[in-house]
Amino acid sequence: MTYVEGFIVAVPAENREAYRSHAASVWPLFAEFGTARLVEAWEDDVADGKVTDFRRAVQAKEGEKVVFSWFEYESKEARDAAHARMMSDPRMKELGAMPFDAQRMIYGGFAPIVQAGSGAGAYVDGFVAPVREENREAYREMAARSSAIFLEYGALRVVEAMGDDVPVGKVTDYARAVKQEEGETVVYSWIEWPDKATRMEGWNKVMQDPRMKPEEGKPMPFDGKRMFYGGFEVLLDSKAGIGLEAAEREPA
Repeated sequence: MTYVEGFIVAVPAENREAYRSHAASVWPLFAEFGTARLVEAWEDDVADGKVTDFRRAVQAKEGEKVVFSWFEYESKEARDAAHARMMSDPRMKELGAMPFDAQRMIYGGFAPIVQAGSGAGAYVDGFVAPVREENREAYREMAARSSAIFLEYGALRVVEAMGDDVPVGKVTDYARAVKQEEGETVVYSWIEWPDKATRMEGWNKVMQDPRMKPEEGKPMPFDGKRMFYGGFEVLLDSKAGIGLEAAEREPA
């Protein structure tokens, strides 16, 4: 996998199964277009932040849950070709009503700078953060070091991806989500765990590990106050075969 399209979506809690079923029903079409993997992860442990958070990112309303979702592609060219097919294929117009407010969905294309581990788990930690352009390499080095530690303590896979094709939206977007400043880009990243219990135990060990402490006199290569993160239960994963049962879709 060399390119990621990352999404954050607000979905009414009662539409959880409708959302999963909709994603399962469209996955074969996306796979035909060239998408290598689809993951949909449902809000489980997502706290309100002081400056930014997942809920504010998509202007979530009372009774809505946040979905952290991504498509994986073999290359940016494969992503672009898939988009072109999506825009021209008449079957896309037959998908029916979306079980969420698409106007508040945020999305963008990201180029991975760290890919460590392999395998697909049932639980995901998702992160979004602003990084100054001049700190790209420092961020990559920090992410590479920390990913090895997460894998040591039970994580299956860690991916860090830097903003590459991140559009400005009419209602919501990544720039607004992190209160992006001039000279900054957005990082979209995640950690895949076998389950929530392993994640909780792993984080406890990570937080106590002295290797995770920043080097003395060296500032963090991102603004931690504007980073937001949370834990998500995997609702659908095309690679692992989780949640692919599609209910019969009603006619559009």
